[in-house]
Amino acid sequence: MTHTSPHKSRGGLKRIWNATLYSRDGLLAAWRHEAAFRQELLLVAPLLPLGLYLGNNGIERALLVGSLLLILIVELLNSAVEAVVDRVSGERHDLSKRAKDLGSAAVMLSLLNAAVVWGLTLLFRG
Repeated sequence: MTHTSPHKSRGGLKRIWNATLYSRDGLLAAWRHEAAFRQELLLVAPLLPLGLYLGNNGIERALLVGSLLLILIVELLNSAVEAVVDRVSGERHDLSKRAKDLGSAAVMLSLLNAAVVWGLTLLFRG
């Protein structure tokens, strides 16, 4: 049995427009409420054009820029997990801690990934 939410639009341009507005709202909420997102965005913003400039070809540019965007994507997902955990219960619980720690580990790995991609790409430039 499938359940369709009455809050979801069925499709078409209205759905795309609404999704765009929800995404904008999510980015604004992350900027307003998540210090880590602001810090990472301030790190990533100047590096994005630098990645486009330093890449020797499309693949290198995609790796440099993609590794940076991945940091922001993972941070947004981590923030969403934290918000849900906090919404469910304000009490300390082992599962809540585990969920938050896993999200934090994912962010750390995305940062490590970007460092490795940038390091290897720049080290082995042709």
